[in-house]
Amino acid sequence: RNMSSAGPEGRKKMRECEGLIDSLVYYIQGAIADHEPNDKATENCVCILHNLSYQLEIELPESYAQSIYMQRRNISSNDKTPGCFGTRSRKVKEKQQDTPLPEEKSNPKGVESLWHSTLIRIYLSLIAKSTRNYTQEASLGALQNLTAGTGPMPLAVARTVVQKANGLPSIRAMLHASHPAVKKTAVSLLRNLSRNTSLQSDIAREVLPDLVSVLPEGVPGSDVACDTTASICYTLFNLTQGSSHHARLLLSAHGLPKVIAISINDSNMYSKASRAASVLLYSLWSHTDLHSAYKK
Repeated sequence: RNMSSAGPEGRKKMRECEGLIDSLVYYIQGAIADHEPNDKATENCVCILHNLSYQLEIELPESYAQSIYMQRRNISSNDKTPGCFGTRSRKVKEKQQDTPLPEEKSNPKGVESLWHSTLIRIYLSLIAKSTRNYTQEASLGALQNLTAGTGPMPLAVARTVVQKANGLPSIRAMLHASHPAVKKTAVSLLRNLSRNTSLQSDIAREVLPDLVSVLPEGVPGSDVACDTTASICYTLFNLTQGSSHHARLLLSAHGLPKVIAISINDSNMYSKASRAASVLLYSLWSHTDLHSAYKK
């Protein structure tokens, strides 16, 4: 667990270690099957996998990018750029968004397991069944890592979480967790998921009222709470920016007074949350059909 947080080279060596990732996944599967999601070894395994999933899309070897992620249609050589996903052009990314994702391997090995639907479902199961804060936070954090970025892997993982594995109810429950770090990571995961326009209706329907309910009535009281508040505002921004219906949901959930109260604070300590709330308000005002409702 300590070694897995040693930086890019350490992560690379551990991902390449034959049998290591498979063994960690095997152990967690056994713990869940035996109804023991709260033991310390399971926590350690999940924390290792969480660390190994950090910046995974950027750090994968180019051979994986070519063999697993290149889409089935022919992309002209002019559109290709060297390096992993972080260096590809917007034009290529748009093509990837429009193209069916590659089939999953039925029996993944090693690093392939890190983004496979089997492990995604394991994380969601641990979020729902474990009562250990570190296990919950690491499971949420692994999904947050896997949904960061704009390439085909984050898109595929996000779709699996929301549409295939029905993960939103488990994530929504973590918004009400008493542990601040668990709540913060759950919000960060939802912020990543909310960037996918194809998933926004599902997320708004399932989670938007809960996001509004956990917004503070005014200035948050700590740095962690400030970060969480800012992430909630940016998630709501993603959900409402292109949808008047979602903006009306926020309004009916009594979110507007909260957002206004957060936005008017100009303290340097809380400027991150205040700025995020102001961005959200500006976006909400762009829905001109709601102006009379806002004024009421």
